[in-house]
Amino acid sequence: IVLMIQVNWIFESAKIKEALFNEKANMVLSRTTEALGTDKETCRRIGEVIQMDKDTALAAKLGKREMHKIDSIFNHYMNFYNFHIDYTFEVVKPNPFVAKYVSGNTNNVYNKSLDEVVSKNGIELKLIFPEKKQFIAAEMGTLFITSVILILVVLVLFWQTIQSLLKEKKISEHTNDFLNNMTHEFKTPLTNIALATKMMTKDSTIQQADKIKHYSGIILEENKKLRLQVEQVLSMTALERGEIPLQKTELDFHQLTRNALKYISIQIEQQQGNLQLNLSAVNSLVVGDRIHLTNALCNLIDNAIKYSGNKPQLQIQTFNMNQYLVVEVSDKGIGIEKQF
Repeated sequence: IVLMIQVNWIFESAKIKEALFNEKANMVLSRTTEALGTDKETCRRIGEVIQMDKDTALAAKLGKREMHKIDSIFNHYMNFYNFHIDYTFEVVKPNPFVAKYVSGNTNNVYNKSLDEVVSKNGIELKLIFPEKKQFIAAEMGTLFITSVILILVVLVLFWQTIQSLLKEKKISEHTNDFLNNMTHEFKTPLTNIALATKMMTKDSTIQQADKIKHYSGIILEENKKLRLQVEQVLSMTALERGEIPLQKTELDFHQLTRNALKYISIQIEQQQGNLQLNLSAVNSLVVGDRIHLTNALCNLIDNAIKYSGNKPQLQIQTFNMNQYLVVEVSDKGIGIEKQF
């Protein structure tokens, strides 16, 4: 809308400039005609030429003195109105077979009748501006350049606004993803802590030192994971760059899997489920962030347990494909719909 208004303003300005040009041209022509009427000698000479020659073009029949007189009057009023443009003029008698032309202007030619000044023979004074269009264009130069600059500024500001909105949207999406992941990763340790505490309070196991040590270890480890998750939440400034900082080291993914199962297997045990472990990859070394890889694996196992119903049947297997390590977590639950 702003661009349309600006373009329309340019065209309207051009019309105003042309209207001002026409007004000045008609004023110059009118004042020149009035001044010519006070010069009795020039008027007399024009009258004589009319009587002697019926040709429509009278400028060639007039003497240099008369032409110079008319030109000097034109030049005076052009300067008076601060109208600096090249011009020519003619003194003509319209063709009698053509309808009499009413005083006015057509394109770059401006006419004024000399009937009241010289005689009643329909003599006209024509003021011609060969470079009218160029003059108006030059007058519009500053306005046009200013308008173009303004249009470019509007386009740049619009582009920057769109970029800013897209950046804000991207940050918002990263934040939502981060919070969703954190929510899931908070729930898993809390669930394991709750289950370990519940198992420790059972009368049948409370006296077994190895069980107490096992469940206490789970609680301590899950508490440590919660503390690390809190530290990640506190480092939310990384989201402004659209990334989460990673501490990459060389890891044995098989060992990482066994460590993760120590703490999440309590959920399978509590639901009387079964986990089949098939770590058959020859090369299980990877480079990655221990915490995030552990969380990713725990999330997969946690979802497998959550959507398997009673007595979950899970399988974790690894194998090598070219230079890659492939990890699969499968269950016999409700599955995931195709659109997800």
